[in-house]
Amino acid sequence: MTEANARIIIDRLLRDSDWALSGDNGVVNVDTEMQNQAGFADYVLKDSSDFPLCIIEAKKELVSPLVGKEQARGYAESLNCRFVILSNGVSHYFWDIEQGSPTVIDIFPSQEQLELRKTNFNPPRQEVEEIGVDYIAQTQLPKFDQNPDYLDERKREDFLRNNKLRLLRDYQLKAVRAVQSGIAEGKDRFLLEMATGTGKTLTSSAIIKMFLRLYNVKRVLFLVDRIELESQAQKEFDEVLKNDFRTVVWKENQSDWTKAEIVVSTVQSFVSRNKYRKVFRPDHFDLVISDEAHRSLGARSRRVFEYFIGFKLGLTATPKDYLKSVDIEDVSQTDPRQLEKRLMLDTYTTFGCDSGEPTFRYSLEDGVKDGYLINPKVIDARTEITTELLSEQGYVFQGVDDDGNDFEETFTQKDFEKKFFSDNTNTIFCETFLKHGMRDPYTGEIGKTLVFCVSQNHAAKVTQILNVLADRVFPKQYSSDFAVQVTSSVQDSQRMTIDFRNNSLNGQSKTNPHYRTSKTRICVTVGMMTTGYDCTDILNICMMRPVYSPSEFIQMKGRGTRRCDFSQSWITKSEIPDHIEPQKEQFLLFDFFGNYDYFEKDFDYDEVLKLPSKPSEPTEPPVDPPNIDEVVSNAPDPLAELKEILISDQGMKIDRNLYRSFKKKVTEDAIIQDLVSQQNFDEAETYLKDKVLDKPQEFFTIDKLRKSLGLDRRLTVPELLLHVFGHIEHIPSQRECLDEEFDKLDEALKPDDAIYGSAREVFEAYAVDDDFRDIIDSRRYAELGVHPSGDAFRKLPVELKQSIPSYIKQNVNLERLENVR
Repeated sequence: MTEANARIIIDRLLRDSDWALSGDNGVVNVDTEMQNQAGFADYVLKDSSDFPLCIIEAKKELVSPLVGKEQARGYAESLNCRFVILSNGVSHYFWDIEQGSPTVIDIFPSQEQLELRKTNFNPPRQEVEEIGVDYIAQTQLPKFDQNPDYLDERKREDFLRNNKLRLLRDYQLKAVRAVQSGIAEGKDRFLLEMATGTGKTLTSSAIIKMFLRLYNVKRVLFLVDRIELESQAQKEFDEVLKNDFRTVVWKENQSDWTKAEIVVSTVQSFVSRNKYRKVFRPDHFDLVISDEAHRSLGARSRRVFEYFIGFKLGLTATPKDYLKSVDIEDVSQTDPRQLEKRLMLDTYTTFGCDSGEPTFRYSLEDGVKDGYLINPKVIDARTEITTELLSEQGYVFQGVDDDGNDFEETFTQKDFEKKFFSDNTNTIFCETFLKHGMRDPYTGEIGKTLVFCVSQNHAAKVTQILNVLADRVFPKQYSSDFAVQVTSSVQDSQRMTIDFRNNSLNGQSKTNPHYRTSKTRICVTVGMMTTGYDCTDILNICMMRPVYSPSEFIQMKGRGTRRCDFSQSWITKSEIPDHIEPQKEQFLLFDFFGNYDYFEKDFDYDEVLKLPSKPSEPTEPPVDPPNIDEVVSNAPDPLAELKEILISDQGMKIDRNLYRSFKKKVTEDAIIQDLVSQQNFDEAETYLKDKVLDKPQEFFTIDKLRKSLGLDRRLTVPELLLHVFGHIEHIPSQRECLDEEFDKLDEALKPDDAIYGSAREVFEAYAVDDDFRDIIDSRRYAELGVHPSGDAFRKLPVELKQSIPSYIKQNVNLERLENVR
């Protein structure tokens, strides 16, 4: 695409945002090729008073828009503009040059949005007062006793409750301060990556309070992706912020939101029929928070997010990293539209964390180490049929069709409860769980449990089986309320999730009159209670389905990682027995489809993520697939294997990032610390090979670490260690290294403008292309006729033909530039 073609798209995007170009109806508020002291600006967008408001710098498709950044800055400063848009017709960046770095956009801001941002979004950037009014740190708590036993824990909670204080843990306070530091640096987008159960909503409360009090924020929008999370968020904000600020859940045709500082809504409510544009102005919310940001910011919902000016904060436990292991420069040149899709879907880019590092990160491993979270004990249970379904060969079913003919069909785990059905298998799942499930410490009943099924029909079957079995095991105790199906097809299912969390689903258990726990012990669902569902007293998670997405597995497992003090559910405190340990120290993860094995051993965490794509239009009428009837098996299906898997403090592989694990291990090693401080990388490399690399526990290798960092060239030990210990911010890609090295050559040899491009091409080819280097060093110049860089070499004067190879040999570390494919 030429720059002219890019301008056609830019013109369309401007008109879509109500800008008027020459030839349009209405008052023209866009000038093209406007001359200024720095040159000619491609586009100048004007405000309602006809003053320059925003510069647009256009590039052709195969050039990254960011290359025009400094050029556009010059135009903006010359015309006294605060805003810049950089575009190549495919990728677009918006840049408020007073407030931070360019961020990816997919629609252009309107004149109203820019004017409101100019007048209404000028937060203080200097140091402001300390955070945490009405919040206290762990170290400020009174010392109740020297021994931190169970009674001390109760005294601590009573102290907090009586004084109307909420305890901000150290890491939550660090998260708030990380956002505050970002504000001081001029940033307006932030991403908190915090493991499930680490208190993202409480941390959000502290951040909201900070913004409302210190940064000229008047109203906050908190976006969730499910209706049931609206009331949950409102309740949690009220618990912490009710004395200072009002929180409402926004509903259509209600004006309550105008009287509230915090508005909670689903993204879908705002997107539906473009209500966000019809009801709200761009300056109605100065801070927009996206809960579970990895899933709530799709193509349409992102427009809601970008519509409002001001600060943007993302919360997630499992961010989508669509730039993972991708050479952005290469993608921008070979398939710029794929790069655009990656940029739009990538959680880190959306929130201004282009390096792939969030504003703040607190992992499950951190939470377990600090004692705030717990790992599960995995119960890997497989029947004879599921063992074969999970095998490479699959499960071979032999039967007789309706016409009396024998047939044979092979099924895999993906077919379970879709094409292959077996009530005996589901019954074994349920019996195994009831036999081995964790019990409530005070009633002895099956502990509160979530069961994840393949489909709503599957959930209905499992619920029925569990209730039938409960009537046998616990006669006359539950009256078919032992297990409840909680899926979207069930009436009041959202209310059920709340009642289950509040221990009131179908009433309370009658087993212990002094202790409050739900009569219903099990919620059977498909996906409703995964993301954001906070129920701390869950003791069992059952995966009666295969899981293929790592983020989905983490979310399901995460429902059980929170700690819980069951004594808090006692109604009559004097009746609490002293001989029972009430703390939740573990939960069970019943895995009936080898999900743990898959994510621990088989899943490729270094694979380049594939983009979701629209199906192409068929060129011929589709051919109907063979008519394979659904198969129902009545074969007995006994349990074939059951093993308990204890998870170490390091957690599951799915919860660990290879580089982060390596960094932790290395930074805690005093010998490596000392060697790096002395810049003694030779001995450090020897020590790493002897003590750290290729060891049986972690299997760290330089190549795996390179992949984990998304590096496209050979990784050297010195730069790895410099990065680990924070001496360099990031490890440069091959392209960055080449640019850096060529800049040095340019200063030393200064090639003329006429041959500058040829000199750069020869430099890069000699540095990274073994064949080209061998041809030049061996003086086999005739072979250059068929080499892509041969023509560039011939254009160079004799002195550069000699000096460039000589310079590279003397000054450039070729190992550092070596390609890795």
